[in-house]
Amino acid sequence: MTSFAIASLQLDGEVIPSVVHDERVFDIRAALPAVARTADLFPDWDRNLDVLTAHLERGADPVGDAEALLADRAGRMLPPVQPVGPVLAAGANYREHIIQMSVAHGLGSDGASPETLRADAAAEIDERVRSGDPYIWTGLPSAVSGARDDVVLPDVGRDVDWELELGVYIGRAAHLVAADDALRHVAGYTIVNDLTVRSLVPRDDMAKIGTDWFRAKNQPGFFPTGPWLVPARFVPDPGVLTMRLRLNGQVMQDATSADLAFDIPALLSYASSMAVLQPGDLLITGSPAGNGSHWGRFLADGDVMEAEIAGLGTQRNAVRGPSGRLPPWQASR
Repeated sequence: MTSFAIASLQLDGEVIPSVVHDERVFDIRAALPAVARTADLFPDWDRNLDVLTAHLERGADPVGDAEALLADRAGRMLPPVQPVGPVLAAGANYREHIIQMSVAHGLGSDGASPETLRADAAAEIDERVRSGDPYIWTGLPSAVSGARDDVVLPDVGRDVDWELELGVYIGRAAHLVAADDALRHVAGYTIVNDLTVRSLVPRDDMAKIGTDWFRAKNQPGFFPTGPWLVPARFVPDPGVLTMRLRLNGQVMQDATSADLAFDIPALLSYASSMAVLQPGDLLITGSPAGNGSHWGRFLADGDVMEAEIAGLGTQRNAVRGPSGRLPPWQASR
């Protein structure tokens, strides 16, 4: 079977719904004229993929080489699904990551040693998987950016952290779905970097509510996504994908999706028990160990993040410093 990925490229101001095959870009509209944007593929997803496969196998003419197009035609790699939908984000869902964060932030008994914190965190996540629920929160479409876009550090908050995650695009509506049936609702997979302003997570003024994911994770550009969507038919087992994030060339995260606490079917079943998931929604599944909180090193002006997941491509995002101007709300306080 000819494998390919789905992408959205902005070239000379025009957004082209694209197929990427062997590093070459093909305009989807040459095979499917009614597809003006990639989300238009979802209503008849499987048939549309079959049409694109046949189109490629007949020897379709490419628009050009992906890297050359981005370099030579003022191109931009947009998030693969256009228009961008909401983000459903699983938190604390990689076993070793949970343990590392518990140690880094002292989440446990007062005065406990790192060894005790590790053991307690491991026991807690194992029990939650046996008898509890995933933790899922929501992100805004306006925070989703492209796989090559710069990340601009905010003027409010400090300690901006990286979180490489496996993204799952919903391909058909899902509500009250059983785990055994959940993967039938998946269109494909992508890479997401779920950036977090660590200092904005706690709410000391509202201790009973606790964490504030809205302000910590929904800053502009805080979900670099892509470069493309790889259809599920080309990903034999999303539960064993290798994942790696480098900061300025140094490996910071190096794991596999096998360390997920709640796997993809479980996450989809749980999320669909609470809400109706729609085509184009993006579920991100949690981040493995190796965040800045663990290393004691956070993002700074001039940094470059490179994130990759086996078979799903590579992101490269440069980091720019804050503007130096407080937003009006904070400036008035």
